Amino acid sequence: MMPVSPFKLSGVLWVLAWRNLWRNYRRTLIMLTAIAVGVWAMIFLTAMMRGMVDDMVRGSTSTLLGHVQLHHPQYRDDPNIVNSMPPPSTSLQQALNSESVVAWTTRVRVPAVISSERETTGITLVGIDPESERPLSFIAHKITEGRYLESPNDRGVILGKRLVDKLETRLGKRVVLMSQDPDNNVVDRGFRVVGIYRSDPSMIEEQFAFVGRTTAQGFLHMGEQISEVEVLGSDYRQAKSLAVPLRQTANNETVPIEVLSWTEIDRYLGSMLPMMDGFVLVWIIVVFTALSFGLVNTLAMAVFERVREIGLMQALGMKPQAIMLQVLFESIFLLVIGLVIGNLSAWLTILPLQSGIDISVVAQGLEMGGMSSMLYPSLQIEDMILATVVVLLLGMGASLLPAWRAARLDPIKALTKH
Repeated sequence: MMPVSPFKLSGVLWVLAWRNLWRNYRRTLIMLTAIAVGVWAMIFLTAMMRGMVDDMVRGSTSTLLGHVQLHHPQYRDDPNIVNSMPPPSTSLQQALNSESVVAWTTRVRVPAVISSERETTGITLVGIDPESERPLSFIAHKITEGRYLESPNDRGVILGKRLVDKLETRLGKRVVLMSQDPDNNVVDRGFRVVGIYRSDPSMIEEQFAFVGRTTAQGFLHMGEQISEVEVLGSDYRQAKSLAVPLRQTANNETVPIEVLSWTEIDRYLGSMLPMMDGFVLVWIIVVFTALSFGLVNTLAMAVFERVREIGLMQALGMKPQAIMLQVLFESIFLLVIGLVIGNLSAWLTILPLQSGIDISVVAQGLEMGGMSSMLYPSLQIEDMILATVVVLLLGMGASLLPAWRAARLDPIKALTKH
């Protein structure tokens, strides 16, 4: 008898596995449905969670955080006017103008007090260069009344809607800003409200007042000193690599400059990304571990129903390894078809939701987490690949037991089994 080549044997086993799978089509369809729904749930909920994290990060980075910040080494511990730094030198400007940097700006940022005719409250005063600030933060795009600042010398002030309401003032009215100069003297100046902004989350509206950077420097007697440089890259996930060349250049400056990525500045928010990656993996493993019991049961029942048939194939010369492969091939068919349906269903479900899901009914709770009232699911190809690989590995592992049992059947006992 001529030996059968491995390739031809594999082809025969694939055909047998496919036909055996549909002998009991109801059971097969139920298992396929379970796998597809499980994969859909894994990917869909992961995309929702990714969207929540992305929203938190983008919301924070657009709220004067950016991807990288440069400060005086003591500024973050004591953010007052004394801990300011000179504007970027020529060499530092060259690093800031590199291809990896999308935009950058300089700011004056100090604690201050704002007073209207009726109320007084504490805020953070931010002096900005309107043009370079535009691509970095929310302020230019959130003006709902009045106008944006026209230049660094603009004498107006932009306030948040909630702050305006709190001060009981309005557009066109004058307010007084008070802070300290480098000699610890109290300085104050009157500003006219030229713009009112709205933000999401709205609690930011009470925190910041925006004026021209040069105006702030003159008002605070700072000269050309600044509080910070904010840098924006192409991807917030690459912030650490973006900070490396800037840190190397800053280390050669005559004055000390601290260069930090947003993950180092906001450690809580920075921990969300690795935590999310771990959650995705655990979530996928937990869901498919539950599904694997159904897969084992399906294959075990298929083997049990074909005991005499398997015994006959062994009696005709089929090796135990070939029988084991046949059962594993059935598992592969189930897993692959379920994965294709699950991935496609998840993509089709998420596609129409990419324009955003309105979750404003829980807006107050979302504000506490720094999230907006619109949720944008984030479907990442890496998550789909991870789900596919984990499902295949766990599914093949779960299939080994029924496949091993089929290969260990005694042909004589199998043929005489009723």
